[in-house]
Order: sequence, then structure tokens, then C-alpha cells
Amino acid sequence: MAEEPTRLPPPFWRTRYFALVVMAKLERRGIDPLDVLAVLSNPVKRQREPSGRVRYWGWVTHLRSYVSVVTLEDGETVHNAFLDRDFEP
Repeated sequence: MAEEPTRLPPPFWRTRYFALVVMAKLERRGIDPLDVLAVLSNPVKRQREPSGRVRYWGWVTHLRSYVSVVTLEDGETVHNAFLDRDFEP
């Protein structure tokens, strides 16, 4: 059985993968951690994936795009986030 990723403390709970790998990608794409918090607090859509992870979508005006935020099964530990230009609400 896979070991649960270590959660890192706020500004929001996040996996080590998110903190060390995803954040570098987000910075290059102009996604701020505050954008991630905004999507989590006010999603336009929320969906549980077959894996148990939870996906949130939210519009980020300054990026002129939807951002998808994926959490672990607990619905609060962020594991990934990315621009989702194909999302249709």
C-alpha cells in the first residue's frame, strides 16, 4: 500500500509534490497561491474522481482561464493545480 504524502502546513495544506514540483510550474504560468485558495473557497464546480481525489474548478480573471485544483481524498490537501482551458462550466 502506498504511503500517504506528507502534508505541509498552510497557507493551505499541500503535498510535498505540490510544494516542490507543482509550485515551480505555477509560477511560470502566473498562477499565484492566492488563486489556488480562491478556487478552493469558491469553485464553480466540484467533482470527486474515481481515485477519490477531489477536483475544483474556478475562473481566475487575471489569467482569463479556469484553474483546476486537485486535492487528496480529504478535499483540502492540494496535490496539483493547472490552467484548464478546456473546462466548460
